[in-house]
Amino acid sequence: MEYKRIFIVVLDSLGVGAMNDAADFGDTGADTLGHISQSVEKLHIPNLQKLGLANLHPLKQVAPVTQPAAFHMKINEASNGKDTMTGHWEMMGIHTTKPFKTFTDTGFPQALLDELSQRTGRKIIGNKSASGTEILDELAEEEISKGHLIVYTSADSVLQICGNEETMGLDNLYKYCEIARELTLKDEWKVGRVIARPYVGKKRGEFKRTANRHDYALKPPTKTVLNALQEAGFSVISVGKIKDIFAGEGITETHKSQSSVHGMEQTIGLTQKDFTGLCFTNLVDFDALWGHRRNPVGYAEELEKFDLKLGALMEVLNEDDLLILSADHGNDPTYKGSDHTREKVPFLAWSPRFALRYKNGLPENGLLPEGETFALIGATVADNFGVPMPAGTIGRSILEKTV
Repeated sequence: MEYKRIFIVVLDSLGVGAMNDAADFGDTGADTLGHISQSVEKLHIPNLQKLGLANLHPLKQVAPVTQPAAFHMKINEASNGKDTMTGHWEMMGIHTTKPFKTFTDTGFPQALLDELSQRTGRKIIGNKSASGTEILDELAEEEISKGHLIVYTSADSVLQICGNEETMGLDNLYKYCEIARELTLKDEWKVGRVIARPYVGKKRGEFKRTANRHDYALKPPTKTVLNALQEAGFSVISVGKIKDIFAGEGITETHKSQSSVHGMEQTIGLTQKDFTGLCFTNLVDFDALWGHRRNPVGYAEELEKFDLKLGALMEVLNEDDLLILSADHGNDPTYKGSDHTREKVPFLAWSPRFALRYKNGLPENGLLPEGETFALIGATVADNFGVPMPAGTIGRSILEKTV
């Protein structure tokens, strides 16, 4: 075991340039990080700069460094998709060949809505692809006054249900989502996630979504690296929506985050915990607040907030800790529409022991060959802890390149 603890932090949607097959997904020329840099006057990210992010991807405001502190490379997605579940599942070894169903252009079938309405006792309104904030302004007053149920989707494979915490109550909202999850297990209606979207407020302009979101994801089709770790007796600690993405599979401890900043604070706090295993963190605000809403300025500011917390995290890691930073897909805030974008993602691996890494003829700049799959992350974790990759999973460890 090279490392006692591995911390994976997913900067949700931080793509670093279109994949070779991006045209097949309608994403030619997408470049989340590059276009953010081009869209703002300043981008102060000294810790990411130190690790080599600007060496990996040219940035207008951030110069590359002579000797990056992290091993770094771009990695490609092997799976057929560009959504949260596909990306995270691939990190832990699952190769998804059949994409999840989306209902972006058509809305959900009437038969599904009729059954959901009958089971919940509420009339369904909405049923279209929409921004979560815009649909509240459009329909929340009606939901509150008439007891209806807002159901909508997005460019992702999701069915989302809004519920006012004061008039509907969280318990009822979660119950309705559980019903929707049961219904959407049918092949013709199967979506990747059903998402509860609670909110507060009484009138248009005052509605605000709360941190009590809950995702009801499909279970992974096979065991993942998380299961392998758990079954071998190692800790698997989730921060943010990781537990939801994996439907609780392989998770031994859960910490729900209120924001990406909070998620980093939780991760920093967990460095004080004596455990052996993995801490897996998702920072969703990059995607939900800025990528989907096509706001490059907000995205850049979120990166700066993250960088401050990254510095604090690096200061408290031990020599036998490994930190991996990556992403699950792109979401170019300057691109058309509001969908994710098919992009390569960064891989940055750093440990305090890397001050000694140049032995054995390792490349002085820490640049590794471009990876073919996100699954190298999970394979590296499994290799470190000496657990076999579950049957049917993909991925090869790069551990020997980073010790």
